[in-house]
Amino acid sequence: MHALSLVLFICVLFVNGNDNESASEHSLELTQSLNLARQELIQETCGRLSMKGGLDDLLPSQLEHILVDDDHKLLYCYVPKVACTNWKRILMILEGKWNNTDVLSIQAGLAHTPGMFKNLSSVSKEDRDNMLENYHKMIIVRNPFERLLSAYRNKLEGNLPSARYFQDRVGKRIIKAFRENPSNESLEYGHDVTFKEFVLFLTNKSKELADVVNNEHWQPITNLCHPCLIKYTLVGKYETLVDDALLALHTINASHIQFPRLAHTSGTSEKLRNYFSQLDLPLIRKLYKLYKYDYKIFNYDLDNIVGFDLG
Repeated sequence: MHALSLVLFICVLFVNGNDNESASEHSLELTQSLNLARQELIQETCGRLSMKGGLDDLLPSQLEHILVDDDHKLLYCYVPKVACTNWKRILMILEGKWNNTDVLSIQAGLAHTPGMFKNLSSVSKEDRDNMLENYHKMIIVRNPFERLLSAYRNKLEGNLPSARYFQDRVGKRIIKAFRENPSNESLEYGHDVTFKEFVLFLTNKSKELADVVNNEHWQPITNLCHPCLIKYTLVGKYETLVDDALLALHTINASHIQFPRLAHTSGTSEKLRNYFSQLDLPLIRKLYKLYKYDYKIFNYDLDNIVGFDLG
């Protein structure tokens, strides 16, 4: 069966999968079938794309998102806005950096402490190649525009400390660059960046803003994780997060840890349409070009935003 057909077949079987409290052998088999189909689809798509360069052409900094757990032989490429906080918490437990298995008892800020985890940029080429050959390799992905909107709402909207940090360091610069006649308050606080201004910031390729345009929270997943150069063996999706986590924990013999069953934000599709309705189609096309490899490699489309795929 073709990978895409298998994906659709498994998805039908999984309509009620997240309601099950236990990881039965049957549900793990279904999740693994879906995982294998995703791997096959990535390999097929990468084979059709003309992406240049190999692993040895990457700078060490381009491998910093791939975290290493030697004890469980796991490489995990973390993607901001795709459950990376909970997976970092789990890594802390796996590596003995926390004294119980209650994932949510670990403060989010602690899980993101610089230097908390070993990453692939810090190992020798020989060790790197050995890990890539013999370790489990995990990535969790999400609809690119849904992830982007989540980053905007979390980092540039609202009054959370993380939002205030980004408003001060990024928001003020976006407003100065892309708003006509900004108020003194907006220039001082950067607290009211519109979604359209955020998208203009991402698509304009301004040299003056290059240092913040490349922030990890809105960098394409393909730039962070290199799925055409690294053959991931655990490919999870935000839409099937709990089932995929059960499979991953089972695979690395860590089923004693329970991935948090957090309720997904409701009305995601409606929010996407509301925010993207602020953009005209040419601007959406420019934005899509930035994330086109994410869309193609991870099998997402734009139907729920513009009603058709941009290809």
